[in-house]
Amino acid sequence: MSRATLAEVLAMAEAGNYAIAGLVTLGWEDMRAYVRAGEAEGLPIILQAGPSCRKHTPLPILGKMFNTLAEEASVPVVAHLDHGYTAEECRIAVESGFSSVMFDGSRTPLNQNIDDTGRIAEMAHAAGVSCEGEIGFVGYSEGEASQGTDPEEAAIFARDSGVDAMAISVGNVHLQQNREGGLDEPRIRAIEAVTDVPLVIHGGSGVPLAQRGHLARTSKIGKFNIGTELRMVFGSALRDALDKDTDVFDRVAILSHVEDPIYEAARAAIRAIGPAEETAS
Repeated sequence: MSRATLAEVLAMAEAGNYAIAGLVTLGWEDMRAYVRAGEAEGLPIILQAGPSCRKHTPLPILGKMFNTLAEEASVPVVAHLDHGYTAEECRIAVESGFSSVMFDGSRTPLNQNIDDTGRIAEMAHAAGVSCEGEIGFVGYSEGEASQGTDPEEAAIFARDSGVDAMAISVGNVHLQQNREGGLDEPRIRAIEAVTDVPLVIHGGSGVPLAQRGHLARTSKIGKFNIGTELRMVFGSALRDALDKDTDVFDRVAILSHVEDPIYEAARAAIRAIGPAEETAS
């Protein structure tokens, strides 16, 4: 079985000077394509169940789906809860076989965020599960504005919350559909100077590929969350399939045309932050 915790794969990434893709899932077809992509690249992957995914599929079912794929995979696979907003969500995820949970207390004051996240981390660790937290607030394209991470607060949060990974706000934005932005590298360097906890970038789709690769190999960023760019490929492939055969109605027949494009897109996302070419196996 290749089921792994977030802490385990982040240690692998740190040793190899690369970062791991946290791939945001919505259904079986993309989950399966992502695992195939990780196997093709020979690198660990993180399957992420975010709020949108959980609207349609209960956590116990998602846990079984993730772990079924992990059991058959040739690379380590993390079953990760993305943006858990309550202790109850995180508890159910742990009981459902997730190997990692992310508690998002980023909208709360620092001390409350530390206390709430710390309790989740303690619960998760007792079950052999990793915990990711967030300090600063990563906003949304055409939605809530970001609040950048303060390095001093990041140091306190990392020290006192007990998290295995720390999501930070450094110019990244959720749901961004282009790569015209860029991360605030001086802020990243200031944060990594005061903590040894691996860093996480949410909204990775909006980060230019060259910057992703550079930071994956030269900074303490160990995980880039990738969702929007993969959903865009899924949507485009789905429209193409329907346009080519206007009489098709069977779900399996339609979605069979979608897996290969998202597999290729996931491979590219994984490779962009993987080991440098001269050291890749």
